[in-house]
Amino acid sequence: MPIINRIADFHADMTGWRRELHQHPELSYEERWTSEFVAKRLEEFGIEVHRGLAVTGVVGKLVGRSDNGKAIGLRADMDALPILEANDTPYKSQNPGRMHACGHDGHTTMLLGAAKYLAETRNFDGTVYFIFQPAEEGGAGGERMIQDGLFEKFPVETVWGMHNIPGIPVGEFAVKAGPMMAGTSEFDIVVHGRGGHAAMPHQNVDPVVIAAELVGALQSIASRNTHPVESVVVSVTQIHGGDAYNVIPPSMVLRGTVRAYRDEVMDLAEARMRQVVDGVTMAHGGRGEVDFRRGYPATINHEAETEIAAQVAAALVGADKVDRNPTPSMGGEDFAYMLNARPGSYVWIGNGAADAGAMLHNPGYDFNDEVLPLGASYWSKLVEAELPRREG
Repeated sequence: MPIINRIADFHADMTGWRRELHQHPELSYEERWTSEFVAKRLEEFGIEVHRGLAVTGVVGKLVGRSDNGKAIGLRADMDALPILEANDTPYKSQNPGRMHACGHDGHTTMLLGAAKYLAETRNFDGTVYFIFQPAEEGGAGGERMIQDGLFEKFPVETVWGMHNIPGIPVGEFAVKAGPMMAGTSEFDIVVHGRGGHAAMPHQNVDPVVIAAELVGALQSIASRNTHPVESVVVSVTQIHGGDAYNVIPPSMVLRGTVRAYRDEVMDLAEARMRQVVDGVTMAHGGRGEVDFRRGYPATINHEAETEIAAQVAAALVGADKVDRNPTPSMGGEDFAYMLNARPGSYVWIGNGAADAGAMLHNPGYDFNDEVLPLGASYWSKLVEAELPRREG
């Protein structure tokens, strides 16, 4: 694999960093140990460190051979998930109920590896900002960093992100212009009926029956209300209600998520959900309430920057190892906020086999340490491509 030789030299160091990070997973806005670890490494590399954005965020500033006024930002996420780790490794989580089950330990390490190499070589003109972001897992840390002045304090022209993907072989990348990850929303539906004795259902308005009908009816949003070429997912993931075997409860609660790549499709899904809930509940003599909450916007890659990202990846692994037309994911990603604020691109890097225990957000997941030098090389080559040295 054509990684940078100097980065290959400290592959063992990166593996050590990654495993130490893996042992100390922290949830959104609690990444104090992690941010301290990152800041210390950056300081050791001779990089100017700034802290405090989004509570636990860290930004490293590195100027190349000259400061020509150009600047780019490279972003890695740092937070973990509330999952009890199932792996039995020497470096397993020391924080029960918390786990790096999405590879943010690897993302942080790859960016630290690039920071070390670039600080040693400075084979670029301009400024690179290393953005270590907290609270990607539902906490909107990317948005919070922007609200706290990220791009005013560190004025970048472009911003770049990367995520590991199980199922893409090690040594391969995937990237495309346009949607890479979906926009997200959550919903709570309360079905109000009239409770009573289960042996006398004719005297009641059964919210359990209404809720069951709603689960199926909501699927018409995807199958019958959106254009066949559009993508939307409506998933009911929770149903709650009732306390006894022989009592029809007065109400039921349904919860779930909606995913789409375009705001217009999300708007349609919300409107149709409200109509479906009103129609089905009223038809049974009940009443429905819908709380529909917008989450992360869709992650939309910019065309010019995506071409640059693809070319950098192809120079590392070969054009045949870069998928230029991957199927976008319905997962959410708060790097979307940064791409809405600045041009940039978000790439996927292969993490290897995707068996049942290796998938993201799984208690048996573990970042593949063989990927570390390739990811660090990608970041480094991207900086040198975007901030080239002047001749002479």
